[in-house]
Amino acid sequence: MQIRNVKLAQAHSSLDIYHSASDVVLPAVVIVPGGSYQQIKGRDSERVAMTLAIHAFQSFVVRYPVLEYRDYQAAKVAISQAFDYIVAHAAELGVDPEQLGILGFSAGGQLAAAYSNQSGTKARFAALGYPVIKPTIDERMGVTTEDVSQLVTDRTPATFVWGSVNDGLTPYLDHINAYVTALAQHGVPFELHEFGTGNHGIALANKYTGIVNRDRVDRHMSRWFPLFLEWLGNLK
Repeated sequence: MQIRNVKLAQAHSSLDIYHSASDVVLPAVVIVPGGSYQQIKGRDSERVAMTLAIHAFQSFVVRYPVLEYRDYQAAKVAISQAFDYIVAHAAELGVDPEQLGILGFSAGGQLAAAYSNQSGTKARFAALGYPVIKPTIDERMGVTTEDVSQLVTDRTPATFVWGSVNDGLTPYLDHINAYVTALAQHGVPFELHEFGTGNHGIALANKYTGIVNRDRVDRHMSRWFPLFLEWLGNLK
């Protein structure tokens, strides 16, 4: 595997590329980590990218502006530029553009949802982990966002969503419920898993992410990842 980073035109943004040598083109996932715009969380980025790589995906991580450079609109531009780069270099990256999707966690889930609903999106599927949906924690994060459930249309790509009933930061009724309701109203294929264990910010919920996440491990909630892979395999 070759791991490298390319700069994006958007300031303070770049794309990590986890390129697996392959005899065939592979499906690919663009990961948008969480971190409340204060950092790019390692639990949501390289560890998820490596896990996807061993399951025969080309994987990528968008590093969008954080800390003093944090800006929701700039982050959206960075994600769009990342997809443009991947599609433009699909052959050399071993990517099948028709099997290219986006996976976001927490604040990254809000950004992933926004991109998947963008006119001309290149995401063929989306996965949102305990996503921020409404701008209820903008003040806490220091950004101005939007209610991404209002962006859903009949053209929104198939979406996989998961979270925990114990999530106090982005409670189900305020966030996930609003988004999956919009998906249902627009006839968008989706799958939802709201786990009775776990919590917000738990990433893969296994030991691999737990060792960089205060040992936060939940065997039951870790089922989201194999369920996601199974869901992807059933997409038409």
